[in-house]
Amino acid sequence: MAKGKQKPTEQLDLLTAVEKVVELAKDSGLKPEFFRKADTYISYLAARLDLTKEQSLMMALFVDNSSDHEIELRDFARFIGCSTTRILKYVKDINGLVLKDMVRSRGCGSYRVPWYVIEAFTRDEKFEGYHNANISCGDFFGVLSDIFSIRDEGEINSDVAVKRLETLMEQNNQLLFVQQVKSYGLYEEDEALLLLFAHLFVDDSDDSITFYDLKFLFSDSRHKQNRVRNLLNSGTHPLLEKGIIEYCNNDGLADRESYHLTDESKRLLFSELSGLSLKPETNRRNMIHCDKIVPKQLYYDKKIEAQIDELANLLDDDRYRQIRSRMEEMKYHSGFACLFYGAPGTGKTETALQLARQTGRDIIQVNVPEIKSCWVGESEKNIKKLFDDYRSKVKNSKLAPILLFNEADAVIGIRQEGAQRAVDKMENSIQNIILQEMETLDGIMIATTNLAQNLDKAFERRFLYKIKFDKPTVEARMSIWHEMIPDLTDDETRTLSSKYEFSGGQIENIARRHAIGKILHGDSENTLDTLLGFCNDERIETREKKTIGF
Repeated sequence: MAKGKQKPTEQLDLLTAVEKVVELAKDSGLKPEFFRKADTYISYLAARLDLTKEQSLMMALFVDNSSDHEIELRDFARFIGCSTTRILKYVKDINGLVLKDMVRSRGCGSYRVPWYVIEAFTRDEKFEGYHNANISCGDFFGVLSDIFSIRDEGEINSDVAVKRLETLMEQNNQLLFVQQVKSYGLYEEDEALLLLFAHLFVDDSDDSITFYDLKFLFSDSRHKQNRVRNLLNSGTHPLLEKGIIEYCNNDGLADRESYHLTDESKRLLFSELSGLSLKPETNRRNMIHCDKIVPKQLYYDKKIEAQIDELANLLDDDRYRQIRSRMEEMKYHSGFACLFYGAPGTGKTETALQLARQTGRDIIQVNVPEIKSCWVGESEKNIKKLFDDYRSKVKNSKLAPILLFNEADAVIGIRQEGAQRAVDKMENSIQNIILQEMETLDGIMIATTNLAQNLDKAFERRFLYKIKFDKPTVEARMSIWHEMIPDLTDDETRTLSSKYEFSGGQIENIARRHAIGKILHGDSENTLDTLLGFCNDERIETREKKTIGF
């Protein structure tokens, strides 16, 4: 072939055309001469991929940079030798590629090319997208989960997510679920919100949904977020007005901060999903969102404070990811299991909560009585499901949540040797499952216990961090008294702190009694005498020890 002569179109393939476009684009400034020379290759890509010429040019540049997971438009500008403003003229064309799922948006002008698109190019095939037409209801919810996941990660904007959801619905009109959703006559964005409610219920067993769980869908539009929040709070959102969702019930009162699908809408929507329980699940009640944790000042001695600070530093997301990566490189397993042990009321549970709040991590609090079942085999299934659900949460959350076994004595105590009774065998089975899960833990687990002496040795060695919470020193107790009852003088707090070696929880009990007394009877003439009386009442365990004769 003569020098400079273009390769005939019939001899081209997708990667060769991309290569030619990229070679000609380098330092071209996208001047008319470039488009004249590259027209054959750009037109070939446009015809093969069903794209415009502008989209084909951008797609060629994306493919050439596909090894970079954060492709920035300014990188294109530097490569081509033009201003970034010149590339910004193609943003509409790039958005078309995002809509076709050939490119993923990472936000702030950053993009990446999905691996399956590159695979299609290497096979010299047009990327056709997922084949999601006429699928089963179970597969439909699998696709829903994928769409919401990439939206949560910011790889598509809310408009693209809504369009994809609408396309998925149109492709599966045969499903009774789709027909029921369509029967409500909702606008596309409200329909997308209903699909999110359905996804959270089916895939996450979530029957108590807050705005926190929903806001990611429209997080790129403050106007849309505010609209949804205001309509939900005022009770005028179409999903509420049509009786599709309702406020959750909290001790007989409507909780206007949380919502779930009504029993009737569940019955109508999920008739095709065999095996799905329409009863509210309890596990979501045990999810504590980090932004719902009330800040609280805690006081430790210097040794404990240093250990807590180290753990907080570890759980900071940047440091956490760095340490995990290094641990994996060194062939160590990268999960972090922590044991908080010590006397009751010393701040073990509250420390776990404050660590979660400080590091932006949600907490999944394990309810041991819910795990244990009187039915043979059910407890083992429950504990396996707990860890399966936790793995799913870690995988699908931006920050790995904390799995909190509070008062864990019942599940990490000494195992029964030669167990014969069914209940003992069940306890041992649960412990064996937890031990296995801790070996492969991919996340963060915190267990608290008042009875460290009952801890099985097999569990002890699996906890990377073991922090003993001692009762506070005199100085720490003085700070707690000041925190709980600010009106106390330094002399009064020193008297109380020196006379009574109380834990923070005990001091809080006394402070609450003091507050109740003020509400009922007004200020006391002698606050210190009143508090001393409360302190003596708090020491009930001391009197009991003197009464018992053995």
